[in-house]
Amino acid sequence: MNILVTGASKGIGKAIAEELQTLGNVYVTARNTKALESLNCKGFCTCDLSEDITPLIEFIKSNNIDVLVNNAGEYIYGAIDSVDCEKINHIYKTNLIAPTKLIKAAVPYMKQNLWGRIINIGSISGVMGEANASLYSASKAGLLGLTKALALELAEFNITVNTINPGWVDTELGMASIDDSEFSKEEIIETIPQRRFVKPEEVAKLVKYLISEDAKGITGQGINLCAGLSVGI
Repeated sequence: MNILVTGASKGIGKAIAEELQTLGNVYVTARNTKALESLNCKGFCTCDLSEDITPLIEFIKSNNIDVLVNNAGEYIYGAIDSVDCEKINHIYKTNLIAPTKLIKAAVPYMKQNLWGRIINIGSISGVMGEANASLYSASKAGLLGLTKALALELAEFNITVNTINPGWVDTELGMASIDDSEFSKEEIIETIPQRRFVKPEEVAKLVKYLISEDAKGITGQGINLCAGLSVGI
């Protein structure tokens, strides 16, 4: 099994890369070379998903990736009329366009072997919507549409496609998004039914399950891992 995890230098991506070590050859990608070098992985490719990803596409092909975890993502907080076009392009390239291109690169090998796993890390904001984070919400909602369509398209090849939608996660990105918002950490916790943030390890263990043969019947799904946030207060 040859696994690629994007955005693996920290947070959820790092937890996923560490959790999957026992499953096969784990390859990682992110923008920070030093952080990637510190991981105990088979190999890595330094890449910014908002820029030229040709080297990463070739990396996928040369390493016969049959498990692709699209985890890398960017978050932008702000009213739609205050966001410049450069940021719009940046977030869509990172959160939706690049994952689509990486899937395109990985699928031929998966089809050839009649087996594969594609797991996208979305967000509860892509399920429910989030005021002042419309670009983030829209890009993550796009992953859900992609997941459903590709699950149908690839089912006959024994390839499953799913999206995990975390709520508030205890990561650097999660804390930074709080700093950008108008709410305090305490105020946000009060809106979460379980009154806690999800741990990165919880996401990683769900990824590991979705890769397993026990989960082969799960495809085309958006799974909310959000401590009850999607249900209500």
